Amino acid sequence: MKPITSDQMYAIEQNGHSIFGMRRFLMMENAGHGVADFVVQKFKTLKNKRIVAICGTGNNGGDGFVASRHLAGYGAKIVVILLGSPFDLRSEEARLNWSIIEKMDSIELIFGKELTSEIKSRIANANIILDGIFGTGIKDEIRQPYASAIDAINNSKAYVLAVDVPSGFDPNTGQIHKKCIMADATITFHRLKVGLADNKKNKNKYTGPVYVEWIGIPPEAEKGVV
Repeated sequence: MKPITSDQMYAIEQNGHSIFGMRRFLMMENAGHGVADFVVQKFKTLKNKRIVAICGTGNNGGDGFVASRHLAGYGAKIVVILLGSPFDLRSEEARLNWSIIEKMDSIELIFGKELTSEIKSRIANANIILDGIFGTGIKDEIRQPYASAIDAINNSKAYVLAVDVPSGFDPNTGQIHKKCIMADATITFHRLKVGLADNKKNKNKYTGPVYVEWIGIPPEAEKGVV
């Protein structure tokens, strides 16, 4: 299938939502569920595994919230770290999914705009890390606390799964920012992104193997876009 840009993906999502009634919260649910399924298939037994989802305030973070909710059912010890305030969540879908995990005793929530020693400790002791910081939404240079979070993740011994694209990896050009997650695998949604398709010159060390997860958007939503 032909790779797409982040703008094309946004247009496809918009068509799916407005023309076909495939609501964005369903796309987020399917994306997060796909991430959780990947982790379950990869590790088989998750009981007592320490899983840490590092989430930004956009929809990539929302995918991380959904994945964490599903993984909690497998007996894993889940920590969701929101790099920001819940009041900063930028979409209705992300806010909805945060409100759900907020009520769950099986998930520990930590949020703030600084990378505290508590957060660093959770990252350092994780068995599995979900990178839900930026996804395809990255535009400018990476500031704090995101830069320090990326360093902490890369210095950990955990298995790192990037959600959509590794944070710090440009989905349209494949450009690597000064700070970039070095993932063990990447799970992207609907179609391969252009930057991931041209994954040469050691870029693979940032993405690992790349998998495409179908999230239920009707293929007809691509008409006029791809």
